[in-house]
Amino acid sequence: MTETSHLHTTRTSYDAVAVDYDRLLRNHLAHLPFDRAMLGAFAERVVAEGGGPVGDLGCGPGRVTVHLKSLGLDAFGIDLSPEMVAVARQTYPELRFDVGSMTGLDLDDGSLAGALAWYSLVHTPQPELPPVFAEFHRVLAPGGHLLIAFKAGDECVHLEHAYGHDLSLDVYRFPPERISELLREAGFVEVARLVREADASWEKTPQAYLLARKPAQPRAPRPDTPEASTRDAAAS
Repeated sequence: MTETSHLHTTRTSYDAVAVDYDRLLRNHLAHLPFDRAMLGAFAERVVAEGGGPVGDLGCGPGRVTVHLKSLGLDAFGIDLSPEMVAVARQTYPELRFDVGSMTGLDLDDGSLAGALAWYSLVHTPQPELPPVFAEFHRVLAPGGHLLIAFKAGDECVHLEHAYGHDLSLDVYRFPPERISELLREAGFVEVARLVREADASWEKTPQAYLLARKPAQPRAPRPDTPEASTRDAAAS
């Protein structure tokens, strides 16, 4: 499969900033109570369903992966950037980190009890989100939970410098209602949504968190659909 341009630029940019990104943000969660609250709710939901493997998809240097582990989850990380994965492996050798893409995860169908996309979709153009959400749905087990964090809005900002490095990277802000709609179309059921205002000290836009669940059973067809008619005929 031919790699899209945004995947190439994302990998290249994060390879360049990996060490400094980790240095600047490793302890950042300690200052973010809403982030910790949503991650805690996600962890409780996964544990309540019996637990199992949880993928931190777009894990970067592993700072959130290790937080999930501290919450009692069997967490591992996947990231597009080999340099980010190298930093994560060196910092948290007790955890598993793999190089991979959310557009084609090297995971079996239904193999995850939970999936996390923690600001890891912010470089994905909105038209390319549906296949990513379909991939999340594929790898989650029935009843599994998905937590997404993203920047709320409806625009694209181009970065030319970040984390002390020159780079070229588009950052997308998404309307929470649109993300909810796309997840529903992918087969998820929304569980909770939180939108908070920007922290004036370092953020420029509201932040959004959306917790969704893959139904434990396949959705039943509506009575007026052809598949429902076929089912009723077979039962008669």
